[in-house]
Amino acid sequence: MSELQKISKVLVVEGRDDTANLKRFFDCETYETGGSAINQTDLARLARLHETHGIVVFTDPDFQGERIRKIIMAAIPTCQHAFLRRSEAAPTGKGSLGIEHANSESLQTALAAFLSTDEMPVSKSDLTAHDLMTFGLTMGSDSRKRREFLGESLRIGYVNGKQLLKRLQLFSVSAKDVARVMQEYEKTRQL
Repeated sequence: MSELQKISKVLVVEGRDDTANLKRFFDCETYETGGSAINQTDLARLARLHETHGIVVFTDPDFQGERIRKIIMAAIPTCQHAFLRRSEAAPTGKGSLGIEHANSESLQTALAAFLSTDEMPVSKSDLTAHDLMTFGLTMGSDSRKRREFLGESLRIGYVNGKQLLKRLQLFSVSAKDVARVMQEYEKTRQL
């Protein structure tokens, strides 16, 4: 059996099934929030883990996962994030979306930045609120569909129009990157 790739930061997941799936493919430590029941004790522990090891929020790509992510991000703004696409977290049968359903390839892609180095590159986004309107990501009839496509393509998750600029800046997404994705979106609409 080959040696598992190490992730030195602590992965924040929702439950033990997520942990079990991750440990099949990685040498990693996880902190389980116990689903959506995140509380002040959890946040204090996560702050401590972030100080000592760094944390990567890796919650399910659904409403509850995004809710947990926002709570943690508000308490620990410098934490890092990894995302799965909804299609990568879908169960084979009945059930809800979850990290526990993802295959090795999807997990490798989502966690790639944390496998190769402990530090994420520092860069700044050049995007403005005006750019978002120009790209049709806010205040348009199909803005929600555009934001969903952008979030999936860039692997940054879905957010509403009010939160989009903040999320894009958090991930250092450039106007050039958004323009490229929006060109892809236009091609899909023409098919």
